[in-house]
Amino acid sequence: MPITGDYEPSTWQWVADQAAEYEASGGTRANTLRDTGIPIIVMTTLGHKSGKVRKVPLMRVEHEGSYALVASKGGAPEHPGWYHNVMADSKVMIQDGPQPFDAAARLVTGEERQAWWDRAVAVFAPYAEYEEKAVDREIPVFIASPVD
Repeated sequence: MPITGDYEPSTWQWVADQAAEYEASGGTRANTLRDTGIPIIVMTTLGHKSGKVRKVPLMRVEHEGSYALVASKGGAPEHPGWYHNVMADSKVMIQDGPQPFDAAARLVTGEERQAWWDRAVAVFAPYAEYEEKAVDREIPVFIASPVD
């Protein structure tokens, strides 16, 4: 079931702009992280406090139809806001191309987390630096898998 409701764009203007352009173009524009050429997806959640629809561009780390959602926040000491949304409600939407689809996200640990972390670093090498900066927290990794 799609996530619906009042949309509240990110307070980070470049994030809000990218999500809007990606969505409006069916994933044909604003589909890379700024000028890196590295593909992104757009994840939609419901705000755990506000109940508002939130959209976040994330690195595209896909494996066998599922996607890693890496809560890195650039290695900051705290988790990104969307982390709390996913922890409160595992229902997300993923847009990787023209149409978003419903997915269920789950936090992974241990060997499964390591396998997905390795995939994420292979896509976006700065994640390794973020991990070093985030000395007081392990960067959470969720796996979002399509649901019918």
